[in-house]
Amino acid sequence: MRFSILAAALVLACAVPAAAQTTPPPVPVSTAAPADVATPEAIVAALYDVISGDAGVARDWSRFRSLFHPTGRLMPSGMNREGQGVVRSITPDEYITRSEPLLVGQGFHEREIARRSERFGQIVHVWSSYESLHSLSDPQPFARGINSIQLFNDGARWWIVSVYWQAETPAAPIPAEYLPPAA
Repeated sequence: MRFSILAAALVLACAVPAAAQTTPPPVPVSTAAPADVATPEAIVAALYDVISGDAGVARDWSRFRSLFHPTGRLMPSGMNREGQGVVRSITPDEYITRSEPLLVGQGFHEREIARRSERFGQIVHVWSSYESLHSLSDPQPFARGINSIQLFNDGARWWIVSVYWQAETPAAPIPAEYLPPAA
């Protein structure tokens, strides 16, 4: 019995330091065009540009990947069929796999219609209101919403750490302060 208690204590003593150690994050490797990652405004513009295009037009997924920090994630959110809020966290490669057939198959243009940004040191939080069209000639967008984009500067360039978004719905319209000023 005494041996069992001692063995359990030894296992716990060894497990605590091991659990406290964490694997360092991957070292970012910059393959991005310098103009795409020079400023918060440039990297957000590059993000919208790289996912947008007409039906049948391939996207530059290498450019897309180059915008994201190696730990970067995309997080679509919304309501499920039961009316519960849901969010999913995916990697840039998972986004490509899931989204490419629709983006290229139907055409997809997402453009920013308003922006609010806050900066502290090396981080920027961008609230980017958007509208989505299948073609730039569409008279009305088929969707609108808000992208919450978190950016990080490592001293050499800007990185997208996360893009978290929610589409507008009748129950959750875009608030006036996140829309362009009335003309």
